[in-house]
Amino acid sequence: MLVASQQLPMVSTAVADDWKDEAISPVTNPLFFEDPRITSEIRPIFIQHSLANTFATKGGDVQVIAIQARWAVTDRFAIIATKDGYIFFNPKSGLSHHTGLADIALGVKYALVDDKEDQFILTPGLKIQVPTGNARVFQASGFEDIFVAAEKGFDNFHLTANLGGLIGNNSDNVNSEIHFSAQADYRYSKWFTPFVAANGFYVATAATHIGLDTEGYDLINFGASKASGKTEAQLGLGFRSELTKSLSFGFAWEKGISSPKGIFDDRYTVDLIWRF
Repeated sequence: MLVASQQLPMVSTAVADDWKDEAISPVTNPLFFEDPRITSEIRPIFIQHSLANTFATKGGDVQVIAIQARWAVTDRFAIIATKDGYIFFNPKSGLSHHTGLADIALGVKYALVDDKEDQFILTPGLKIQVPTGNARVFQASGFEDIFVAAEKGFDNFHLTANLGGLIGNNSDNVNSEIHFSAQADYRYSKWFTPFVAANGFYVATAATHIGLDTEGYDLINFGASKASGKTEAQLGLGFRSELTKSLSFGFAWEKGISSPKGIFDDRYTVDLIWRF
């Protein structure tokens, strides 16, 4: 008697299992453009930000040195620390140059949808900024950031987006804003993944702290009384390079496209991600 043997269908999962490993973390807008993937990492960052000549400082620049940290508690839940570091504020006008600590921002994120077969991940999160920084470099602002990040992969091509709302703890001193980011990247090789990105901040509710008509983009919340309804937007491009399986280097250049430009002329950002 012959017994027909049963064979289980072979399912190819190579692409589905690996797609998030082929994706990259955003480089632009590092404080608010959160990666939807759940990772454990240390990320030192350096920012060189040029102030627009039309801003109150008549130009100048700001440098930032910071370290971000993320810890994947599970494969879907992570604790994140996205803002800290030291700020060097150098206005071109007669204003004094100042240095000081940045505020601290901590939070959590959870991958609500993680569909490997469709190469899609959706991750909401919450961050709280504690006003621990130095007021001389326009810190000491407290708010909550409720956000959602998403990414869709098409093998070597990826689209990443982030949308969030900043709710100021003190309506007199801190503006409430909506932030949005988008990135398209293509993995040409592990050494070179170029990307283009767009970021913006819309002031939903103005405070009364200072009589400016523009806000401070990501690093600073002036509480500008004349900025309600204003949007600051930037376009950027750059690349990320996978140096090893656990180490990657990122570079980005951004240019302000708002009219008037507000605080943002252009910016260079470099980072190094050590993932463990």
